[in-house]
Parts: sequence; structure tokens; C-alpha cells
Amino acid sequence: MGMLLRALAVVAGVVLVALLVGPFLVPIPPLEGTVPPDQLADADSRFMQVDSLKVHYKMMGAGEPTILLMHGFAASVFTWREVMPAFAKMGTVVAYDRPAFGLTSRPMPGEWQGDNPYSSEVQARLAVEVMDRVGGQRAVLVGNSAGGAVAALTALRYPERVRALVLVDAAIYSGGGGPPWLTWVQGTPQADRLGPLFVRQITSWGKDFGRSAWHDPSRFTEEIWAGYTVPLRADNWDRALWELTRAGRGPDLAAQLSQLRVPTLVITGDDDRIVPTQQSIRLAGEIPGAKLVVIPECGHIPQEERPEAFVWAVSDFLAELP
Repeated sequence: MGMLLRALAVVAGVVLVALLVGPFLVPIPPLEGTVPPDQLADADSRFMQVDSLKVHYKMMGAGEPTILLMHGFAASVFTWREVMPAFAKMGTVVAYDRPAFGLTSRPMPGEWQGDNPYSSEVQARLAVEVMDRVGGQRAVLVGNSAGGAVAALTALRYPERVRALVLVDAAIYSGGGGPPWLTWVQGTPQADRLGPLFVRQITSWGKDFGRSAWHDPSRFTEEIWAGYTVPLRADNWDRALWELTRAGRGPDLAAQLSQLRVPTLVITGDDDRIVPTQQSIRLAGEIPGAKLVVIPECGHIPQEERPEAFVWAVSDFLAELP
């Protein structure tokens, strides 16, 4: 028995050393062919400096209301391409790339002062900063998926700056930071070493994930995939996405929904496989006075798959605002 226990102790020690030291022995090849994000800009791209971030945005239209578009995970301003011209006929529409995505700069640890720019609280504050820079005192926040969570948090923290909320297949109940042990693992030097390698795998599974966001996956074309992958040519895109993951999801929004006091429209596709449709139906029921629109034959990104129905739902909602 003593020999068995000693053998088990040796095995346990070897495994522990492998877990502690092994990650630092894994080679991390540098990204090749990346460039500063602003070198990937479109003709209508604009940039604003907000603290440590050089924020990429696009802007159309004029006058009130100001409509602020907030994309989801692994997306960018590209996701709003089908609806921005229609929104521009209603007022001033601004779409911007949230930290870690699109062509917004990606500061690394040590390059920012104060709060982590990838945290949810700073992202809510950034939404207000963007409003200030474009001259919008109060804005209609339109947030898709994880962008919907940021929009809801912004309305909770800065209700005086939010005229209305449009939560589009919003990731309020799911897609969070995971169990406490996972948060601990993400904070270890070993995970920090390997994290960017894990993140780079998006180039392998991203296309299948994109197809799953559509009711009709055949409409997710090579041209659309190419639009989504432009930001994967930006410097530090992998490291920034890992920093976003490490920052966590933030506060429990589901527990605060009853505190929302702004007019709210919840939109979902009837075939959302990313944030299940039933979650959006529940969301509309838990936000005081919220309205619900379920778009038929539509998945997770109605602004791309059913843009006409999406614009109609939003315009009808805005027409009823006081």
C-alpha cells in the first residue's frame, strides 16, 4: 500500500508540474500580416479618441433622434450595413465598434490607465462618451446579442442619457462569464499564456458559428464571411479578444431588469439558435412595459437576415415615443 501511495504521489506531482510549467513551454507564434486597424478602414469610416481607445465608427443622417447601434460578439459595424441608410432617414444613426472588435484600437495591459477598457462597465461608459462626441444628449440604443447586454447596462447606469432601448436577440440570460472556477482559471498566468492561442481558433469555427446565426444558413455567403473577417487582420486582435474574455461579463443584468424605466422594444427571430427565442420572450415579460416583436423565418441577426422587417419594427416603435 505504501508503494502505491508513493507512486500516486509521484504521478500527481508530475501532472501538477506539467499543468504549472507546460503552458510556458508551448510556443506562441506571432500573428503574421496584421496591420494597425485604421489601415483597414472604409471610405466612410471615422475615428474618435476616447481615453486609451481610438474608436472606429460610421455615421449617417442628421437631427433627432440619435440612434446608437451596438453590435454583438465577433461582429462590428459591418453587421448594420443593411439598415443604416433606412435609419438615417429617421435621424442621426451612429454605429461603432466595441472594444476588442472591428477597427477600434486594441490597447494591451499596461497601455491604459484606470479601468480595463474591455470591462462591461467601461463599455457602458463608452456608449455615453460616443453620444457626447456625436452631439447626442439622449439616444435610442439598439443592441444585438452581447451588444444588447451593454445597451441594457448603459440604460441602468445612465438612464438620463437613454431615450429608448431596442434589445435585439439580447444575451441577457446566457453567454456569461461561466462558473467561478472558470473565472479563476482565466486569471492564472498559465491561461493568460495560452489564451490567445485558443482565441485564434475562431478562424476555424467562426464560419460555422456565423451560419448558425441565420435561419437560412445558405444566405451566409462568402462575401458576408469576408466582411466579418476583416478585423482579423488588425494588430493584436487575438490578445484583445482574450482580454475581453478575462474581463468577464459583468453584473447580473437579469436581476436588475425591473429597474429599467425607459421605453423598450425586444426583437427576436423565431429561430434564434444562439440566444434561444424563448429567452427574448421572457426578457420582454420581465422589463416593465416592454414590447415584443418576433420576426418569422429569422435567426439571431435580423438586421442582416430580415432587414426590412427589422427596420419596420424599429420605426413603428420610434413613432410611438413621446
